[in-house]
Amino acid sequence: MFEATNNSLLILLAIICVYPFLNILAVSVSDGLAVITGKVYFWPIGFNVETYKYVLGNSRLGITLGLFNSIFYTVSGTLVAVLLTFVTAYALSRKRLKGRYFIMLLFLFTWIFEAGLIPSYLVNNTLGLVNSRWIMILPGAISTFLLIITRSFLDAIPGELEESAFIDGANELQMLTRIFFPLSTPVLATIGVFYAVHIWNAFMIPLIYLQDRTLHPIQLILYRLIIKPDGGTSFENLTVNGHQILPDNIEAATIFLAIFPILFVYPFAQKYFTKGMLLGSLKG
Repeated sequence: MFEATNNSLLILLAIICVYPFLNILAVSVSDGLAVITGKVYFWPIGFNVETYKYVLGNSRLGITLGLFNSIFYTVSGTLVAVLLTFVTAYALSRKRLKGRYFIMLLFLFTWIFEAGLIPSYLVNNTLGLVNSRWIMILPGAISTFLLIITRSFLDAIPGELEESAFIDGANELQMLTRIFFPLSTPVLATIGVFYAVHIWNAFMIPLIYLQDRTLHPIQLILYRLIIKPDGGTSFENLTVNGHQILPDNIEAATIFLAIFPILFVYPFAQKYFTKGMLLGSLKG
């Protein structure tokens, strides 16, 4: 009885969590007349993809460019962040590194005490990162939280492997690339998911630092189209191939396009996620 009740509650919770996504998808591929009359819930009515053809083919909206920018920022930013985090964690996990505890303390200090918006803006402006694609990649390249997880994971790798490699004549680079890197797949996949989601969902950084609209990621495009802080873009009711396209359809399609690509990250990293989190947080 208890198990059946528990399963029912889990199913209900899953439905509550999934319903908004299904509703947005259904609205985006439904006929506008069915949407405006409140007939669309889980399933599309008057199924069509004309709304997606419109939003992706309309350069005035900038959605295609925004998606390209977000994919570029996410892929390049994640690769840079994972590489720098792994190399830094490797160095800090080696007992032969003098002052490693002091260096780690500096990372912790910057994690606990932030400089604030104005000093950060002045520093980034001096470095030439304002209105540059690098602002989405470099400033957040090393997360102290993920650095701690990666360092703890590397600390848990038996030291005998390192000693054997040194005896065989391996140098530091060979040690890093041929021994520790292949063994670190779980934690690398884990921190990669965190970095990718963070960069994809980044809103405040591009809002503050990217004035050039050709550099805006999809989140800013979504903000401009849905929230309309400066009057935004006004949508007209359209009829394409017998299907009505209303502002509700366009907004739903834009929201779905801003959510859907990042969902692909989880299936590839799911099998490593739990192992990487547990080993990286509980050992060391």
